[in-house]
Amino acid sequence: MTLHPTVLEVTQRITRRSAATRAAYLQQIEAAGRRDRGADRMGCANVAHAFAAMPANDKFKVVAQKAPHIGIVNAYNDMLSAHAPLQHYPALVKDEARKLGATAQVAGGVPAMCDGVTQGTPAMELSLFSRDTIAMATAVSLSHDVFDAALMLGVCDKIVPGLLIGALHFGHLPTVFVPAGPMTSGLSNNDKAKVREKAAQGLVGRAELLDAESKAYHGPGTCTFYGTANSNQMLLEAMGLHVPGTAFINPDEATGANVRELLTREAVKTVLGAARNQAPIGKIVDERCIVNAMVALLATGGSTNHLIHWVAVARSAGISIDWDDFSALSDVVPLLSRVYPNGSADVNQFQAAGGPGYVIRELLDAGLMHADVLTVASSLRDYTRKPAVTAQGLQWSDIGASQDDTVVRPASAPFSATGGLKLLQGNLGRSVIKVSAVPDDRHVIEAPARIFDSQEGMLAAFNAGELEKDVVVVVRWQGPQANGMPELHKLTPPLAVLQGKGFKVALVTDGRMSGASGKVPAAIHVSPEALAGGPLAKLRDGDMVRLDAPAGTLQALVSEAEWAARPLAVMTAAQTQSNGLGMGRELFALMRRNALAAEQGACTWL
Repeated sequence: MTLHPTVLEVTQRITRRSAATRAAYLQQIEAAGRRDRGADRMGCANVAHAFAAMPANDKFKVVAQKAPHIGIVNAYNDMLSAHAPLQHYPALVKDEARKLGATAQVAGGVPAMCDGVTQGTPAMELSLFSRDTIAMATAVSLSHDVFDAALMLGVCDKIVPGLLIGALHFGHLPTVFVPAGPMTSGLSNNDKAKVREKAAQGLVGRAELLDAESKAYHGPGTCTFYGTANSNQMLLEAMGLHVPGTAFINPDEATGANVRELLTREAVKTVLGAARNQAPIGKIVDERCIVNAMVALLATGGSTNHLIHWVAVARSAGISIDWDDFSALSDVVPLLSRVYPNGSADVNQFQAAGGPGYVIRELLDAGLMHADVLTVASSLRDYTRKPAVTAQGLQWSDIGASQDDTVVRPASAPFSATGGLKLLQGNLGRSVIKVSAVPDDRHVIEAPARIFDSQEGMLAAFNAGELEKDVVVVVRWQGPQANGMPELHKLTPPLAVLQGKGFKVALVTDGRMSGASGKVPAAIHVSPEALAGGPLAKLRDGDMVRLDAPAGTLQALVSEAEWAARPLAVMTAAQTQSNGLGMGRELFALMRRNALAAEQGACTWL
């Protein structure tokens, strides 16, 4: 299949833009890969320390027999439902490694916070920066430098991007990502959202709301909506960094533990195969691989957070992408799936209908993904097949036709001819909007602005009945430098209530929304952020604001002369102090000061 000309053109311009940085990156990882094995290269005391606690047999294998040695980086904790199953994975990995004549050690653990727990609290201001903290913890783990390959155990929002950024800084190592899968379906996401909206109106109390939330989030595995965590898994499949078909197999005993255990063991075989084939992660993640991830995100209406995270991931491999690249691809990539919040199905229904394998096959057959890429398997076509347990063990078979065309459709008959994300530009800066879940009649909103300096201020105004009108809610001072760019997911239910009453409503913010950004039009990640002199600091209550997704514009309808003359508002001293105190936020002051803009990945290490 001939590659679509826009996909080719975007890839070529990324390649040209990244030529110098990518060449320097490849030179660096190739030099690292040419060194002698760690156990042969390092001093005797270093080697003795590295393997002191290993069983004698393993120690003999790795030192004397020069067996391949795998480093495990584990994001396990049982605060995250998706990560709770990872507790037992290192033992499986070590057992399988021994069977294959190799050895493995847990190189280190990385922090992993649950955004579902911290939403709407001061702790959410640590969330985005936890990504770079995880990347640094991954680097610390791998800095023991005795490994021939690596396995990354992690699933959720900032964890996978952090692990991937860290792994790419050790790009000479063959690396496979090992997930745990989604929890089984509980209360539907639509029903959960309805209860949240009722709670926002005071129609149900805390007991009813907690009951609904507990029925929705009820067991081990990722949350079942298609937010950032599950978008992570889709992108890793599209990048060829998983065992094929691994993303959405449940961890639950009754629905797939046997498959999940076998897939985890298969990850050991896969990473050893990648080592034999000289396929380190830094070579796999090239410009074509990054474009494939971007296409997969757009084709599935995935998380807006990845317009930040994958910019940072690409930078870690010496590759420069921006929102113009996403926008150009979005114009030609069709929307092939409807998964909540872009539809009513959850990820288990997505998997049953065909899942990542179906989407990847359709994109490859339509010439919308690069087929000629390296993967940890034999080719990207392997990721169009589904795993199952047979008498002979794991077997992969063709994904077949869509099992539910309300959930996944072929590229020849998509839900939409274009992707689910749009770039907005205008005198308010550059931002992005996820339109795949927004009703068509809400793609253009023009209304007076109401300015808030915090999400608490907006919620108070809603509760006081002050927003019962057409309104563009503007929440500023929410960017990376201001307060760590928290998700403002708590704003979704009240905004949905206002929209449900027939008002024209939109959100404009330099903060983030959840990966589950829903049916209210939201111009998010506005860059530059207000604290960095961005134009959101010029807006005043009552200014008419026009959000036009089809035209790709975000504009304050103020005369050019008045706009140019307006001074920038500033954060109050009390708010500045408040953003940096408590809940450990003091420790992240350096990250806030050094954070780049959202479009530059909000990176803190450059």
